[in-house]
Amino acid sequence: MDALWMLPVLLLLPVLFLTSSTFVFYFKKCFYVAYMMLLALIGIPICILKSGGRDIENMRVIRFLVRHVKYFLGLRYEISGWEHLEAEGPYVIISNHQSSLDVLGMMEILPDRCTMIAKKELVWAGTVGLICWLGGIVFINRKKTSDAKNVMGDAAKTVLADQIRLWVFPEGTRNQKGDLLPFKKGAFHLAVQAQVPIIPIVFSSYNSFYRRKEKEFASGTITLKVLPKIETKGLTVDDVTSLSEQSYGSMRSAFLELSGLPPQSNGPSHH
Repeated sequence: MDALWMLPVLLLLPVLFLTSSTFVFYFKKCFYVAYMMLLALIGIPICILKSGGRDIENMRVIRFLVRHVKYFLGLRYEISGWEHLEAEGPYVIISNHQSSLDVLGMMEILPDRCTMIAKKELVWAGTVGLICWLGGIVFINRKKTSDAKNVMGDAAKTVLADQIRLWVFPEGTRNQKGDLLPFKKGAFHLAVQAQVPIIPIVFSSYNSFYRRKEKEFASGTITLKVLPKIETKGLTVDDVTSLSEQSYGSMRSAFLELSGLPPQSNGPSHH
């Protein structure tokens, strides 16, 4: 008898799926968060057994666990420029940042020995926060510029000492406005300090299938383009602004092209 009340709910689900895009939006969002928490719960003991604690090698476990999530959400990835990621040694990856879905794109192409810089709040995100910590993710307090600078300075030393790669979102926050926000300088200071190349990666716009304001989350294809690396050998602090502008220019052109948007004359001013 107890199961009988479930019947109308189960019958209603497909109807809601077919008729309400708002329902689909919330269902997919809740599923995504809950499922990532579950995957992290499975991954935490594996990471601890494999590496004994916080270790960048745990990113391989995370990558392996997350790679299939795109199928449940109806997302496909098309990737070009793979060859640019085949650089030896450490480098800094920079990419545009649209939503928490970016994690799925990252896991499609995350190179070995690569972790990321993320906002400090993520560490409190339950099992996901813990597995991020185990994966060697560098947490940064965006509110305090002095703290962010110190973290970037330490990260530059870590990049060289441990020969790792770092993935940074230079816009500093999620942005779904159909263009790139001005870049913060941290990633460029980091690359210049460590004298390692920058590899820009551009995600096409999600607006055709995912719109937070309109509560839409359909199936869609995301194009990822890896751009040629930008060398920083011999550059100094004085070159950081031009390096940031050069990167911004090439990434913005690629973003507009991949997203099928007309090229615009000039971007927002830089910080």
